[in-house]
Amino acid sequence: MNYTHQPLCITVIGASGDLARKKILPALYALYCQQLLPASFSVFGFARSAMDDDAFRTMIASNLSCRYSPGATCEASKAAFLEQCFYVSGHYGSRDSFLDLYERQRTVCPLSVNHLFYLATPPSVFLDVARALGGAGLVHCGFSSPWSRIVIEKPFGRDRESSDVMVREMGLVFREAQTFRIDHYLGKEVIQNLMVLRFANLVFEPLWNRQYIDHVQISWKEDLSVAGRGGYFDNYGIIRDVMQNHLLQILALVAMEPASELDAGHICNEKIRVLRSIKPVGLDDLVVGQYRAAWWNGRHELGYLEDEGVPENSLTPTYAAACLAIDNERWRGVPFLIRAGKGLETRTTEIRIRFKPVERSMFAGLLPAGAANELVIRVQPDEAIYLQVATKVPGMAMKLQQTPLNLRYQEAFDAMIPDAYESLLVDVMRGDKSLFIRKDELAAAWDIFTPVLKDLEQRGQKPESYAFGTVGPDGAQALAARSGVVWG
Repeated sequence: MNYTHQPLCITVIGASGDLARKKILPALYALYCQQLLPASFSVFGFARSAMDDDAFRTMIASNLSCRYSPGATCEASKAAFLEQCFYVSGHYGSRDSFLDLYERQRTVCPLSVNHLFYLATPPSVFLDVARALGGAGLVHCGFSSPWSRIVIEKPFGRDRESSDVMVREMGLVFREAQTFRIDHYLGKEVIQNLMVLRFANLVFEPLWNRQYIDHVQISWKEDLSVAGRGGYFDNYGIIRDVMQNHLLQILALVAMEPASELDAGHICNEKIRVLRSIKPVGLDDLVVGQYRAAWWNGRHELGYLEDEGVPENSLTPTYAAACLAIDNERWRGVPFLIRAGKGLETRTTEIRIRFKPVERSMFAGLLPAGAANELVIRVQPDEAIYLQVATKVPGMAMKLQQTPLNLRYQEAFDAMIPDAYESLLVDVMRGDKSLFIRKDELAAAWDIFTPVLKDLEQRGQKPESYAFGTVGPDGAQALAARSGVVWG
């Protein structure tokens, strides 16, 4: 059934926060401009902040982009979208507050309407919100229309045990089929292209194994501080915030076996299979760091411990690097190095798949030592896929160099690249869970990092200090060197 033919009531809970204002509500407007929302829709914001509809609409308008409605049509389309936006204030754990929301929605939404709830709140209130929604009678529990679906953002718990509790308790209100655990990196265009690159191109799949691949690197770098979010970040740290979810999800897509069918269930099964083949990370496989104050790009950047909300003796890492081992026939012996950090020298997310060098090549003396093919998939910024190959430099002499065969998305495709949240919200409305995280997949991912997270906290291990704007702690280089790898 076409979801655009059915009335939809979208409720963004935590609507006054940054995630809702800067990502979710602008993504909904972008879908409206592309006619990807149902003809009959409404958007309700719910949060503790006191606001009326007009104030809510003013707040939304400042973040709406005209990229899908350029020129004179932009203001008209904004006005039409904002007319369908409403606001109710209340407490996240209060059944009565959600009864107020229910009464307000009855005056706007048709009697038979699908409900999409987006929890743009801190994870600490997920269960309170879910229980209050259920207690107010806002959740349709049936298997047919009208449906109710809930979207929650990572991190899903702090470890395997707390994650299991969240899954179990959420399941008392929303069935697994109704629960969409979002990792917005899976909505990025280049990440969605990973499976196509591997399984729709004969040139790659025969080489995608330990016989030909030397190692894999997955990097997530930010040249930003925690910027006033220290209180939130300090509860989680970089491993829980980025590594256990974003980077493991990317790794699973890189390393999974081909699914027998292109559907959510089969793809998820293969991701789980490879995650369960990864040995739990130990302290010897991990380096953690924390940025300190430094002058960078002409300004003084505060250290992590100087950020408002961060305890002065915090041991929370802002950087982590790990070497993972996959114990299966395809990947046994291939190091998978992953790293994530804030306060680094650049902002980038990329995957580097390094192939083994050609043995006994007649050109061996004409290339730098260790030169080899490398497939680089840049997720952000400036999305691109390029392959480093050896080529002859034009001229009379036989001189070789490594040259990229480069697919830059903005140059190759005459199309607007959708924001990750746009793609994922459409999938929620369609009921397609291919890019969302199933509960057993979540458990498998937590099993990889829970033991080492507990070890770090029990030992009170102090992160290695690194200056803001640098490549990170020296220990990360040593970790890679133990596997014969230099970070790209």
